Amino acid sequence: MDISQWPGTVDEIVGGDQIVMLATVTPAGGTVLAPLTNFAIRDREAGTITLNSSIGGWKKLERIRRDPHVAVAFHTRKHARNGSPQYVLAQGKATLSPPMAGYPDTLGADWDLFDGPRPKGYLWNRWLRVYYIRIVIDIQVERFVVWPDLTCQGTPEVYGAPLPDGDPAPQKAPANGTGPRVDAAKSAARAAAFPDTLLGWTTADGYPMVVPAHVDGHDQDGLLIDAPFLPQGGRRAGMTSHAFEKYAGGQRQRIRTGWLDAADRVHYAPHTEFAFRMPNSKTIYRLGMGVAMRVAMRRARRAGLQFA
Repeated sequence: MDISQWPGTVDEIVGGDQIVMLATVTPAGGTVLAPLTNFAIRDREAGTITLNSSIGGWKKLERIRRDPHVAVAFHTRKHARNGSPQYVLAQGKATLSPPMAGYPDTLGADWDLFDGPRPKGYLWNRWLRVYYIRIVIDIQVERFVVWPDLTCQGTPEVYGAPLPDGDPAPQKAPANGTGPRVDAAKSAARAAAFPDTLLGWTTADGYPMVVPAHVDGHDQDGLLIDAPFLPQGGRRAGMTSHAFEKYAGGQRQRIRTGWLDAADRVHYAPHTEFAFRMPNSKTIYRLGMGVAMRVAMRRARRAGLQFA
């Protein structure tokens, strides 16, 4: 990617947002959207953005191994280090590092800046050892898609490779049908309670597209959606609603997969819905992460993955 195509205004957002949304591609051509803490690691000359994931996100990492096409949405300025109104979407191909023990030590003060000061002492170091095992996600950026505001209204500026012409072809309906498999009324009410909901699908060149979505009720066909830049026809899509506080504390997440149909009235039929909630207390969060990462490691090993 030509460095001249990576504007300073975009770099300030990439280097300043607290939380970003990572979109990965499923084997069936859908997307899953997962929030990650952003540690502001990027190389404009090389055209790369670097994220990291705990081993607890091993399913997400397996999707990247199968299909490296990813997108990263810089979609909210909450607790960010800048106040730009722009919405920035980076699309590119990701590579994964081997598991890295003690990864925060490689970032030094930058880890504490975004995740909060690390607790000290032998017991904390031992308890959080598994949490600090990280897999680095290096993304070679193919393009930035930049809207003038966080609602993604209007025509975006594109830096890097042009967007593919036309909408992606509609996808084949799943064998079990396209209708809701999760209670649509409850799912719509839950989405409305969150400050941010994002919707993602796979574009014609294989990269996820991610835009903000507003849930405007429901009917028998699913959630009623208002979102920009939607492709016509039916397709698998991911939707995530989330909220967070400083240092990614107080996290609340509703991660969905389902079927998007942008016909006369846009519907999103949820097929799966996963909920995650942590208290705002960093101490309780770290205690919980120590448990969660050990459980995740056991599940990953049963699935055939090995970690340090």
